[in-house]
Amino acid sequence: MTSEKVAYHSAILHSIADPKDVGLDNSYQYFNDGIMVVENGHITDIGAAKDVLSRQPTDLVIKQFANKLITSGFIDTHIHYPQTGMIASYGEQLLDWLENYTFPEEQRFQDPEYATKVSNIFLDELARNGTTTALVFGTVHKESVNAFFTEAKKRKLRMIAGKVLMDRNAPEYLTDTPEMGYYDSKELIERWHHNDRLLYAVTPRFAPTSTNEQLATVGRLLKEYPDVYMHTHLSENKKEIEWVLDLFPDRDSYLDVYDYYGLLHDRSVFAHGIHLSDCECQRLSDTGSAISFCPTSNLFLGSGLFNLPKLEKFNVNVGMGTDVGAGTSFSMLQTMSEAYKVMQLQQEKLHPFKSLFLATLGGAKALRLEDKIGNLEVGKEADFLVMDLHSTPLMTFRMEQAKTLEEQLFVLMSLGDDRSIAETYVYGEQAYSSKSK
Repeated sequence: MTSEKVAYHSAILHSIADPKDVGLDNSYQYFNDGIMVVENGHITDIGAAKDVLSRQPTDLVIKQFANKLITSGFIDTHIHYPQTGMIASYGEQLLDWLENYTFPEEQRFQDPEYATKVSNIFLDELARNGTTTALVFGTVHKESVNAFFTEAKKRKLRMIAGKVLMDRNAPEYLTDTPEMGYYDSKELIERWHHNDRLLYAVTPRFAPTSTNEQLATVGRLLKEYPDVYMHTHLSENKKEIEWVLDLFPDRDSYLDVYDYYGLLHDRSVFAHGIHLSDCECQRLSDTGSAISFCPTSNLFLGSGLFNLPKLEKFNVNVGMGTDVGAGTSFSMLQTMSEAYKVMQLQQEKLHPFKSLFLATLGGAKALRLEDKIGNLEVGKEADFLVMDLHSTPLMTFRMEQAKTLEEQLFVLMSLGDDRSIAETYVYGEQAYSSKSK
């Protein structure tokens, strides 16, 4: 990290609040001719260029961008790094997909060299797509988490990850025991939680692959380390829900299984949450738990349509997730495009300013990191990206027709992908440039 003060001169857009709380017009800040100043990995000034320049030294180093848009780095609230190598696997729904594709690939992560190789491919893909923070599944092997965190630390990333806990209903080569899972997780927490910008998530895969005894150890870890995260899956698939209720006949619902063992708290993030009752939504809200909306995965596996208005009615925090490898793209822009379609299929609209919120500040709020990341306010960590509004000939032509900022943003979300990411910055340092790819 350089201590040099550098200014970035471009159009600047970032989310400052949830549109449902403040209205669309008050949910973002935009500077058509803006400057953002970064020093020591943090944002120290932002505003209209003429205003910022009036209060900065005359010898300020300025980096100019033409036909670009600076915004906050994307935040992916649910993704599996070990599934990078089996993304786009054909023709299954959730439970068969896990058995036929996921579990065989995850076996390979007991090899630290392979885990390191995939960690770097994965982190390169995140940077290339403008994602600067993610909540990440490892595998059952603690080697997979050590490798991931080692590589993420080298890059100064703010990442959250954890070792998967599974002690039943999975191949023997991917299961642990309640005791082994507890002590491995404890060792990893002690080593990596708050190590530089890294954070730990206790990670039971989902209720069907953990016994009562193992879920109890998850609750024990959350009591012993109250500021760690809890990351798992919830109500993704109707057959999955039926299976959970068969395995836990004494519990009232899928969510109640986790609740019974003390797994709901303000750093609990549940992926999917497609098929939730009103009671489950209320309980998520009461405990401060969050849901990750994973549209490309939900469509790819035929799991169902996420009901965002329902979660909003109960004031549940929601972030956006790619869910690679069931999700079909690392690109949050493509994820936002699919989220719009999911809402359209339910006769609901997803405004581009709301999409921006979900992919940035909404994700930060879901992860309880909004004091550090999620937008470009002064004092925040300088994780940001530079988007190219003319990244393809079609986008260039379409942008010429766009008459408003929201139309520009919607075009970017609808037509954009990794080609639209010109540069990605992590803690004030360039982590990716399309010019050097």
